[in-house]
Amino acid sequence: PDPAPLARKLRNTLLQYHSIGDSEWRVAKKTKDATVWRKPSEEFSGYLYKAQGVVEDVTNRIVDHIRPGPYRLYWDNLMTTMDIMEMFEENCCVMRYTTAGQLWNIIAPREFVDFSYTASYGDGLLTCGVSLDYGEVRPNFVRGFNHPCGWFCVPLKDYPSHSLLTGYIQTELRGMLPQSAVDTAMSSTLTNFYSDLKKALKT
Repeated sequence: PDPAPLARKLRNTLLQYHSIGDSEWRVAKKTKDATVWRKPSEEFSGYLYKAQGVVEDVTNRIVDHIRPGPYRLYWDNLMTTMDIMEMFEENCCVMRYTTAGQLWNIIAPREFVDFSYTASYGDGLLTCGVSLDYGEVRPNFVRGFNHPCGWFCVPLKDYPSHSLLTGYIQTELRGMLPQSAVDTAMSSTLTNFYSDLKKALKT
C-alpha cells in the first residue's frame, strides 16, 4: 500500500467520526473506567462503537501502550501475537496480529492485518488503523476485518497529567457468528481495554 494517501484518508475518516453529535449515539455499556456508545456503521452491517474514559497518565505514554509495539502485547489480554510486517516512515506500518477466543470460544481466535498510523492531533495524538487484504490467512484462524478505527488521546486542560482517551472501533469479525454475541463481546472488550490499560500504566 502507498502509505501517504491511505494515512490521509484514514485520519479524515476518524475526524469525521469524532465530530458526530451526541444525539446519534446510544449507550451500550458503562463502567467506572469507561463509557461505550454505539450507532449503526456506515461501512458494514454491524455497529460503530465509541468508547471514552479518563486515563491517569500523559498522552505519549498512553499512545505508546496502544499503538503497534512491544507494550501492547504485554498488557492486552485479547491480543495473542503481533508482527510488524512492513515499516513506513512517519509512524506508519502494516502489522499482523491474532486475538484469543472469546465468550467461551463462541468467537474463535481471529487474525487481522492492519495498516496503522499515528499522528499529532491538537495537543495530543491520534493512532488509527484499517484492515488490508494482505498476505495468506494462516490455518486455524478466521481473518477478521477492522473498518477505520482509532484512538484520540488528549491531555485534560486542568490536569495535564491525565488524558481523555476516546476510541472508535468497528470490527467485522466474519465467520458464522450470531450478531448478538458479537455486540455483547464488543462492549465488554472495550470497557476491559480501559481497565487493563490503566493497570498496565501503573506498573
